[in-house]
Amino acid sequence: MRKTCLDCVYKLAKEDPRIVFIGSDLSPGLLSGMQKEMPERWYMEGIMEQNVVGMAAGMALEGFIPYANTIATFFTRRSYEQVAIDLCLHNLPVRLISNGGGLVYAPLGPTHLAIEDLATMRALPNMTVVAVCDADEMTRFMDVSVDWPGPIYIRLAKGGDPIVSKAENGFAIGKAIVMRRAGAHRPVVFMTTGVMTTNALKAADALKSDGVDSSVVHFHTVKPLDKSAILEHAKDARLVVTVEEGIAIGGFGSAVTDILVEEMGPAMPRMKRIALPDAFSKNYGVQNDLFDVYGLTPRQIAATVHNTLDQYKLVA
Repeated sequence: MRKTCLDCVYKLAKEDPRIVFIGSDLSPGLLSGMQKEMPERWYMEGIMEQNVVGMAAGMALEGFIPYANTIATFFTRRSYEQVAIDLCLHNLPVRLISNGGGLVYAPLGPTHLAIEDLATMRALPNMTVVAVCDADEMTRFMDVSVDWPGPIYIRLAKGGDPIVSKAENGFAIGKAIVMRRAGAHRPVVFMTTGVMTTNALKAADALKSDGVDSSVVHFHTVKPLDKSAILEHAKDARLVVTVEEGIAIGGFGSAVTDILVEEMGPAMPRMKRIALPDAFSKNYGVQNDLFDVYGLTPRQIAATVHNTLDQYKLVA
């Protein structure tokens, strides 16, 4: 996904002279073609992420559209003030390409695990938050990212993730995509973001084999959130299940809950939020190892849904 995203930056830069790339001490040879062809629009700064954000802001004020790239936690923790004041306050068209969303950097421990990024970035006024599900969807997003009026936080997954998106579904920032439709009797609706959409689709297959039908709605845009899609799919559901690779407090599930509470009140369906706990990880390994620790594998997601349906007697 990261390579696809950066290749798109180079492609878009060939088509639009406003586009620049700014990296922060990244891999040698990264976007070397762009560096050679347009060195005046390719910058590799040192380990100084606050400066990268400030530099991107200054270039945006001069009419450029900067695509800045570093590790997710370096944008969302180390540079939070600069993101808020330099980018969001002035509503500048800077795109923050953020490597290692969620549990991707499991081998490196809690300093590199972007567990709260969805919560903190969606809290910023004017910030758009995007977490696509695979590399193909990343290409479709990048094609529409150039002329978006304000800053965008782009959460990248590990890479090599299964392709589950479909070109015929298109892509529009702020518009959810139905990945799986249940029949008329649909007790469960999954609402997911990022690569958790893939895990939810697999969980839905497992549930179907046990006689539980479910829909899967993919929210590649966490902010602005597609309110109409949430309400449309929640109105006939007995259970809404949100799944995210981030902490529950203030994250994607919280955003969905806010809409359901405000718009449906006592008529809202039962909810189950599957997310990371309010704690820094004490575990290492690879991303899938931590999925297993935190109940985010397809098998565990399906089991959680079964338990919730049984607990509240939601299926006759």
